[in-house]
Amino acid sequence: MKKNIFELSTQQLKEIAEALQREVEKGLIEPNCQIQCLPTYISPKAPTDKDKAVVLDLGGTNYRVATVDFAGGTPTVHPENGWKKDLSVMKAPGFTQEDLFKELADPILEIKREREMPIGYCFSYPADSMPNGDGVLLRWTKGVNIDEMIGQPVGKPLLDHLNEKSPDVPFSGIKVINDTVASLFAGYAGERFDAYIGLIVGTGTNMATFVDSKNIEKLDEANKNFGAMPINLESGNFFPPHLTAIDNTVDALSGNRGNQRFEKAISGMYLGEILKAVFPLEEFEKKFDAERLTTMISYPDIYKEDHVQVANWIYIRSAKLVAASLAGLINVLIAQNPKIRKVCLTAEGSLFWSSIRFGRNYKDMVQEELVGLLSEFGHTDMYIHIEPVENANLIGTAIAAIS
Repeated sequence: MKKNIFELSTQQLKEIAEALQREVEKGLIEPNCQIQCLPTYISPKAPTDKDKAVVLDLGGTNYRVATVDFAGGTPTVHPENGWKKDLSVMKAPGFTQEDLFKELADPILEIKREREMPIGYCFSYPADSMPNGDGVLLRWTKGVNIDEMIGQPVGKPLLDHLNEKSPDVPFSGIKVINDTVASLFAGYAGERFDAYIGLIVGTGTNMATFVDSKNIEKLDEANKNFGAMPINLESGNFFPPHLTAIDNTVDALSGNRGNQRFEKAISGMYLGEILKAVFPLEEFEKKFDAERLTTMISYPDIYKEDHVQVANWIYIRSAKLVAASLAGLINVLIAQNPKIRKVCLTAEGSLFWSSIRFGRNYKDMVQEELVGLLSEFGHTDMYIHIEPVENANLIGTAIAAIS
């Protein structure tokens, strides 16, 4: 391919940022928008020495379980990075809620507990937060489709299942949050900033932030005085301008055609599919995700030159699209509070923290492009602190559990 069809000009990136800003502002007013802006009815509190929680982290293919102890003033995760389990089986046809509960419960019930503890459940799929801290599943993404769970609470049935299996030392409650909200909470526990953003760029993608409840018109009156409300944008469903015919092909071949267009353009699950769509007559590995793509870029001598070139274009475009989405969200926050100058971005996801042997790493490209776009919008004095919090999902979820 001689022409880089994935190249985006500064003007196009500005237009993408502006389009996202409009969709976020619309999502704060109306339900069921392209960017849903789902409120989370949990106000994170500062942990005490006595706080301890069991946390579950259900991602696109991996599942982690850990205990998080806040004794001593800093969170301790046990075991380090959590017990890990491959849950690719979730994507298998005929996989049921009962199957899922068994897979989730097995490692939880192995934890030795001497007292009741709350559960924090980091659930990385679109769910509408409930005032009691649970969540109602809106839809599945990332190739999962357990129909019977859609429209149902996520946490309470699992809590009941666990307490039925472990009646002697029951779990005292469950809070369900999105992984971006977990990252948001983990960053919020650190140094004080004017605004906070949680970002995921891994198998999928999403963003979360705090919005003053008075600026969320769709909230009922009982919650208008909530204060700084965590908002799960579900920004992977954003349909940005300036996508290509190749992106349309990837969407057409997907199992959720018309949905998650932004995610399909930038996330780890789809970058390999974009490359395959450019070369439809050539053979690639069946599982060709972002990890394979970055390997191709890092070791160009063992791959076809045109494949490596296009892989680079796709990788760079992904980082620039993430920067544009962040610029659009920061524009929303500044419009609500013009005094914002310091923003803490807590980022999670293997793609965001990926590195390549030749050229700039993903995070560096995002940061450079973001600073440039904010300057284009007239925000020349902004400080963006990108926070690498180890085990951010687990720590933020534990904060939710005790809040």
